Amino acid sequence: MAGDFEPKIVAFCCHYCAYSAADLAGSMRLQYPTNIRIVEMTCSGNIDHRVILNAFEEGADGVYVAGCMEGDCHFLKGNYRAKKRVNHVKKLLEEIGFDSRRLEFYNLSAAMGPRFAEIANEMTQRIKELGPSPLNKKENGKEGDGK
Repeated sequence: MAGDFEPKIVAFCCHYCAYSAADLAGSMRLQYPTNIRIVEMTCSGNIDHRVILNAFEEGADGVYVAGCMEGDCHFLKGNYRAKKRVNHVKKLLEEIGFDSRRLEFYNLSAAMGPRFAEIANEMTQRIKELGPSPLNKKENGKEGDGK
C-alpha cells in the first residue's frame, strides 16, 4: 500500500527568503504537493533540535529547514547555525536507527519560487520511497505490521 501513502512533511522556512520563495511559488501557480506544512520562522537560525525532533514525534514523516542563501542571511549567520543544527540532528537520528534522509536543509532566495516547488516535490518523492515514519504507529498499522 506504499502507493496510497501520502507523507506528512513539515517545512520550517525563514521569513525573509524561503517563506517568500514559497509565496512566489504560489503566486506563479506552480504545482507542488499539498502535504507540505509550512512553518514560517523569523530566521532559520532559530530552529532548535527539539523543535525538529518534536515534529517527528507529532507524526511528520519528513522535515526540512529552508534558510537564506549562504552569505546572504538577514541575521548574518542564522542560516549557518541552522545548517549546523540540522546536520547535528541528522547524526542523532542515525545513532538511534532513524533514517536521516527524512531530514534536510536547503538554501533559498526569495526569488526561487520554482526551486521551492522542486524541493517540495523532491522531499515528497523521497519520503514516499522511505515509507511512513517508524514513529507514526497509525500509518504503520495500515501497512500490515500488526501494530
